[in-house]
Amino acid sequence: MYEKLEQVEKRYEKLQQEMTDPEVVGNHQRMSELAREAAELEPLVSAYREYRSVKEQVRETKELLEHESDPEMQDLAESELEELRSRLAELEERIHELLLPKDPNDQRDVIVEIRAGTGGEEAALFAADLYRMYTRYAESKGWKTTVMSANETGIGGFKEIIFEVKGKGAYSRLKYESGVHRVQRVPQTESQGRIHTSTATVAVLPKMEDVEVEIKPEEIRIDVFRATGPGGQSVNTTDSAVRITHLPTGIVVSCQDEKSQLKNRAKAMTILRSRLYALEEEKRRRELGEKRLSQIGTGERSEKIRTYNFPQNRVTDHRIGKTVYRLQEILDGDLDEFIDELAAKEKADLLASEKSG
Repeated sequence: MYEKLEQVEKRYEKLQQEMTDPEVVGNHQRMSELAREAAELEPLVSAYREYRSVKEQVRETKELLEHESDPEMQDLAESELEELRSRLAELEERIHELLLPKDPNDQRDVIVEIRAGTGGEEAALFAADLYRMYTRYAESKGWKTTVMSANETGIGGFKEIIFEVKGKGAYSRLKYESGVHRVQRVPQTESQGRIHTSTATVAVLPKMEDVEVEIKPEEIRIDVFRATGPGGQSVNTTDSAVRITHLPTGIVVSCQDEKSQLKNRAKAMTILRSRLYALEEEKRRRELGEKRLSQIGTGERSEKIRTYNFPQNRVTDHRIGKTVYRLQEILDGDLDEFIDELAAKEKADLLASEKSG
């Protein structure tokens, strides 16, 4: 471990030195790359340097104890030694955490896809609730959201909505939201007052650039058509809507929100790149024998990661067995309590895996 830490420190020092080079200072792209890498290494380097310093203080305090005959000074040294050892253990744990393999996509922007599952119109309304929840959460983080594609229903729901979230670390937080979300409530359309169960699926994909996922022209078919609104009525007088079919995989992406065919095509290609990347990642995990992390599922009631129960004002995350009784706050975007615990569980599982391995 210490050999690796020494290498990281040397790399960090080299980056610091390179960033003072006049040629690099004048190259904005290169400077940004170096600054980003240095920022990623800095917490580990700081923790390692403090660890070395505390270790040296432990050695010096032990020496003092060996040569000190004054009982009062011995008590002080013993107390200080206990504090230093405690800090050393904390730093060791911190270093182990920082050395864990990081998700290379954590700092990326994301594409979020929400689809109505089981439950008809009520599922579509729930999909709209989830969209609002994520836009509120993004707003609280200072992130920007942009709708890329939406298939609305007549009473304010969404059969499907796809949107982009731009902001530092967006994927690192929102990736835990992938899966089936279940709602239990009395629908607006229910006259008997009976509680219904509906679902919506959420997929969170890292946004990929065109240079990172290559799509060959001969692998896609592009169709254009006239944009329509709820109920199928025409909302555009030109063929601005775009449907892209990726022939090797059969993935189909449609975008019609923009009046410009060019803009709709660009959005559709962005969504397609992210879906293809997610597909390749799943394939890679299977080949490596890793646990397959299915993002969407089939939308059936039994496949759930979280339940929103309106009659009991309850939200339960089934992955961590956590229940809170403040449903409206959660739907208003107060998701950090769940996300923090999910991230902590993932980190704990990784640490246990590393130590047992």
